[in-house]
Amino acid sequence: MNNLSLRIGLTPNSDCNYLPNEQEQLGVVMDEHWLSPVGYNILLSSGYRRSGRAVYKPMCELCSACTPLRVDCPNFIASKSQKRQLNQMKKFRWEFKAKLDEEWFPLYERYIRLRHSTGSMYPANKEQFFDFCTAEWMDTLFLHVYDDDKLIAIAVTDVFENALSAVYSFFEPDSTLSLGTLCVLYQIQYCQQTGRKWLYPGYQIDGCKAMNYKVRFQPHQKLILGDWQ
Repeated sequence: MNNLSLRIGLTPNSDCNYLPNEQEQLGVVMDEHWLSPVGYNILLSSGYRRSGRAVYKPMCELCSACTPLRVDCPNFIASKSQKRQLNQMKKFRWEFKAKLDEEWFPLYERYIRLRHSTGSMYPANKEQFFDFCTAEWMDTLFLHVYDDDKLIAIAVTDVFENALSAVYSFFEPDSTLSLGTLCVLYQIQYCQQTGRKWLYPGYQIDGCKAMNYKVRFQPHQKLILGDWQ
Protein backbone atom coordinates (compact mmCIF):
# COMPACT_ATOMS: atom_id res chain seq x y z
CA MET A 1 0.00 0.00 0.00
CA ASN A 2 1.34 3.39 -0.97
CA ASN A 3 -0.71 5.51 1.42
CA LEU A 4 -0.22 4.47 5.05
CA SER A 5 -2.08 7.38 6.65
CA LEU A 6 -4.74 6.14 9.05
CA ARG A 7 -7.53 8.39 10.29
CA ILE A 8 -9.67 7.05 13.13
CA GLY A 9 -13.12 8.30 14.14
CA LEU A 10 -14.25 7.64 17.71
CA THR A 11 -17.80 6.54 18.43
CA PRO A 12 -19.62 8.02 21.44
CA ASN A 13 -19.43 6.05 24.68
CA SER A 14 -22.18 3.46 25.02
CA ASP A 15 -23.03 0.51 27.27
CA CYS A 16 -20.73 -2.43 26.57
CA ASN A 17 -22.37 -5.45 24.92
CA TYR A 18 -20.06 -7.89 26.70
CA LEU A 19 -19.25 -6.61 30.18
CA PRO A 20 -21.92 -5.15 32.48
CA ASN A 21 -21.10 -1.79 34.08
CA GLU A 22 -18.51 -1.00 31.39
CA GLN A 23 -18.61 1.69 28.70
CA GLU A 24 -17.61 0.94 25.12
CA GLN A 25 -15.92 3.24 22.63
CA LEU A 26 -14.73 2.16 19.18
CA GLY A 27 -12.14 3.61 16.85
CA VAL A 28 -13.45 3.28 13.29
CA VAL A 29 -11.16 3.47 10.25
CA MET A 30 -12.11 6.51 8.13
CA ASP A 31 -9.76 6.09 5.14
CA GLU A 32 -11.27 4.14 2.23
CA HIS A 33 -7.86 3.05 0.92
CA TRP A 34 -7.55 0.62 3.85
CA LEU A 35 -10.78 -1.15 2.86
CA SER A 36 -9.35 -3.99 0.77
CA PRO A 37 -8.06 -7.50 1.53
CA VAL A 38 -4.47 -6.18 1.63
CA GLY A 39 -5.30 -3.15 3.78
CA TYR A 40 -7.55 -5.05 6.14
CA ASN A 41 -4.95 -7.80 6.54
CA ILE A 42 -2.50 -5.19 7.87
CA LEU A 43 -5.15 -3.78 10.21
CA LEU A 44 -6.25 -7.26 11.36
CA SER A 45 -2.69 -8.03 12.44
CA SER A 46 -2.76 -4.72 14.36
CA GLY A 47 -5.83 -5.66 16.39
CA TYR A 48 -8.68 -4.38 14.21
CA ARG A 49 -11.82 -6.31 13.25
CA ARG A 50 -14.53 -5.95 10.63
CA SER A 51 -18.28 -5.51 11.08
CA GLY A 52 -19.89 -5.24 7.65
CA ARG A 53 -17.76 -2.81 5.66
CA ALA A 54 -16.64 -0.95 8.81
CA VAL A 55 -13.23 -1.73 10.35
CA TYR A 56 -12.90 -0.93 14.03
CA LYS A 57 -10.89 -1.43 17.21
CA PRO A 58 -12.00 -1.03 20.86
CA MET A 59 -10.54 2.19 22.23
CA CYS A 60 -12.32 2.30 25.57
CA GLU A 61 -11.13 4.91 28.05
CA LEU A 62 -11.25 2.80 31.21
CA CYS A 63 -11.16 -0.80 29.99
CA SER A 64 -8.79 -2.96 27.93
CA ALA A 65 -10.53 -6.32 28.29
CA CYS A 66 -10.80 -7.01 24.52
CA THR A 67 -7.56 -8.79 23.61
CA PRO A 68 -6.82 -9.66 19.95
CA LEU A 69 -5.88 -13.33 19.64
CA ARG A 70 -4.72 -15.54 16.77
CA VAL A 71 -4.28 -19.32 16.61
CA ASP A 72 -1.03 -20.80 15.25
CA CYS A 73 -2.67 -23.35 12.91
CA PRO A 74 0.35 -25.38 11.65
CA ASN A 75 1.34 -26.04 15.28
CA PHE A 76 -2.18 -26.52 16.67
CA ILE A 77 -2.36 -29.11 19.46
CA ALA A 78 -5.85 -30.36 20.29
CA SER A 79 -6.84 -30.66 23.94
CA LYS A 80 -8.49 -33.83 25.25
CA SER A 81 -11.99 -32.46 24.66
CA GLN A 82 -11.01 -31.08 21.23
CA LYS A 83 -9.71 -34.54 20.26
CA ARG A 84 -13.17 -35.93 21.08
CA GLN A 85 -14.71 -33.17 18.96
CA LEU A 86 -12.31 -33.93 16.08
CA ASN A 87 -13.58 -37.52 16.20
CA GLN A 88 -17.18 -36.27 16.11
CA MET A 89 -16.34 -34.17 13.06
CA LYS A 90 -15.50 -37.27 11.00
CA LYS A 91 -19.19 -38.07 10.51
CA PHE A 92 -19.92 -34.63 9.04
CA ARG A 93 -19.24 -33.23 5.59
CA TRP A 94 -17.85 -29.73 5.30
CA GLU A 95 -16.85 -27.33 2.55
CA PHE A 96 -16.14 -23.65 1.97
CA LYS A 97 -18.46 -22.05 -0.58
CA ALA A 98 -18.50 -18.63 -2.24
CA LYS A 99 -22.29 -18.44 -1.80
CA LEU A 100 -24.70 -19.56 0.89
CA ASP A 101 -26.62 -22.81 0.55
CA GLU A 102 -30.31 -22.15 -0.17
CA GLU A 103 -31.17 -23.72 3.21
CA TRP A 104 -29.18 -21.13 5.13
CA PHE A 105 -31.94 -18.75 6.17
CA PRO A 106 -34.25 -21.27 7.93
CA LEU A 107 -31.22 -22.40 9.95
CA TYR A 108 -30.22 -18.79 10.71
CA GLU A 109 -33.79 -17.84 11.67
CA ARG A 110 -34.02 -20.80 14.08
CA TYR A 111 -30.64 -19.94 15.61
CA ILE A 112 -31.51 -16.28 16.20
CA ARG A 113 -34.99 -17.07 17.51
CA LEU A 114 -33.86 -19.74 19.99
CA ARG A 115 -30.42 -18.40 21.02
CA HIS A 116 -30.54 -14.60 20.58
CA SER A 117 -34.16 -13.46 20.85
CA THR A 118 -33.14 -10.54 23.10
CA GLY A 119 -30.30 -9.37 20.83
CA SER A 120 -30.10 -6.78 18.06
CA MET A 121 -30.23 -9.46 15.31
CA TYR A 122 -33.76 -10.52 16.32
CA PRO A 123 -35.95 -11.00 14.37
CA ALA A 124 -33.76 -12.62 11.69
CA ASN A 125 -33.48 -10.48 8.57
CA LYS A 126 -31.56 -11.38 5.38
CA GLU A 127 -30.52 -7.82 4.53
CA GLN A 128 -29.31 -7.13 8.08
CA PHE A 129 -27.30 -10.37 8.02
CA PHE A 130 -25.44 -9.46 4.82
CA ASP A 131 -24.85 -5.88 6.06
CA PHE A 132 -23.29 -7.29 9.23
CA CYS A 133 -21.32 -10.23 7.78
CA THR A 134 -20.08 -9.19 4.36
CA ALA A 135 -18.25 -6.31 2.65
CA GLU A 136 -18.04 -5.79 -1.09
CA TRP A 137 -14.28 -5.16 -0.81
CA MET A 138 -13.48 -8.35 1.16
CA ASP A 139 -12.91 -11.94 -0.02
CA THR A 140 -15.34 -13.95 2.11
CA LEU A 141 -16.21 -17.65 2.07
CA PHE A 142 -18.96 -19.53 3.89
CA LEU A 143 -18.03 -22.72 5.73
CA HIS A 144 -20.96 -25.16 5.44
CA VAL A 145 -21.25 -28.21 7.72
CA TYR A 146 -23.65 -31.04 6.82
CA ASP A 147 -24.92 -34.05 8.75
CA ASP A 148 -25.67 -36.34 5.79
CA ASP A 149 -27.52 -33.82 3.59
CA LYS A 150 -28.83 -31.65 6.42
CA LEU A 151 -27.17 -28.25 6.87
CA ILE A 152 -26.27 -27.87 10.56
CA ALA A 153 -23.78 -24.97 10.72
CA ILE A 154 -22.34 -22.05 8.77
CA ALA A 155 -19.28 -19.95 9.60
CA VAL A 156 -18.70 -16.70 7.69
CA THR A 157 -14.94 -16.50 7.08
CA ASP A 158 -12.71 -13.77 5.63
CA VAL A 159 -9.87 -15.17 3.50
CA PHE A 160 -6.32 -13.81 3.28
CA GLU A 161 -3.18 -15.16 1.65
CA ASN A 162 -1.73 -16.38 4.96
CA ALA A 163 -4.73 -16.34 7.31
CA LEU A 164 -8.44 -16.76 7.90
CA SER A 165 -10.58 -14.50 10.05
CA ALA A 166 -13.75 -15.83 11.69
CA VAL A 167 -16.54 -13.29 11.21
CA TYR A 168 -19.73 -14.97 12.48
CA SER A 169 -21.16 -18.46 12.88
CA PHE A 170 -24.63 -19.88 13.40
CA PHE A 171 -25.77 -23.46 13.79
CA GLU A 172 -28.52 -25.90 14.72
CA PRO A 173 -29.60 -24.48 18.12
CA ASP A 174 -30.93 -27.79 19.46
CA SER A 175 -27.74 -29.77 18.80
CA THR A 176 -26.06 -31.39 21.79
CA LEU A 177 -22.67 -30.88 20.10
CA SER A 178 -20.52 -27.77 20.46
CA LEU A 179 -21.04 -26.74 16.84
CA GLY A 180 -19.43 -23.32 17.34
CA THR A 181 -16.22 -25.03 18.48
CA LEU A 182 -16.45 -27.49 15.57
CA CYS A 183 -16.58 -24.56 13.14
CA VAL A 184 -13.33 -23.19 14.61
CA LEU A 185 -11.71 -26.64 14.31
CA TYR A 186 -12.78 -26.85 10.65
CA GLN A 187 -11.32 -23.39 10.02
CA ILE A 188 -8.03 -24.52 11.61
CA GLN A 189 -8.06 -27.65 9.42
CA TYR A 190 -8.63 -25.51 6.32
CA CYS A 191 -5.66 -23.31 7.27
CA GLN A 192 -3.52 -26.44 7.67
CA GLN A 193 -4.66 -27.90 4.34
CA THR A 194 -4.06 -24.66 2.43
CA GLY A 195 -0.77 -23.67 4.08
CA ARG A 196 -2.14 -20.70 6.01
CA LYS A 197 -0.46 -19.73 9.28
CA TRP A 198 -3.11 -17.91 11.34
CA LEU A 199 -6.75 -18.09 12.31
CA TYR A 200 -8.07 -14.86 13.85
CA PRO A 201 -11.17 -15.90 15.90
CA GLY A 202 -11.86 -12.40 17.28
CA TYR A 203 -11.30 -10.73 20.64
CA GLN A 204 -10.68 -12.78 23.76
CA ILE A 205 -12.67 -11.28 26.67
CA ASP A 206 -11.85 -13.18 29.86
CA GLY A 207 -14.81 -11.80 31.82
CA CYS A 208 -17.45 -12.69 29.20
CA LYS A 209 -18.59 -16.33 29.00
CA ALA A 210 -19.58 -16.02 25.33
CA MET A 211 -16.21 -14.52 24.36
CA ASN A 212 -13.64 -16.32 26.52
CA TYR A 213 -13.40 -19.67 24.69
CA LYS A 214 -10.67 -18.66 22.25
CA VAL A 215 -7.77 -19.33 24.65
CA ARG A 216 -8.67 -23.03 24.50
CA PHE A 217 -7.09 -23.25 21.03
CA GLN A 218 -3.37 -23.77 21.56
CA PRO A 219 -0.84 -22.49 20.72
CA HIS A 220 -2.02 -18.93 20.23
CA GLN A 221 -0.68 -15.41 20.43
CA LYS A 222 -2.22 -12.36 22.05
CA LEU A 223 -1.58 -8.78 20.94
CA ILE A 224 -0.37 -6.97 24.06
CA LEU A 225 0.91 -3.39 23.94
CA GLY A 226 1.39 -3.64 20.19
CA ASP A 227 3.35 -6.93 20.23
CA TRP A 228 2.14 -10.45 19.45
CA GLN A 229 3.18 -12.58 22.43
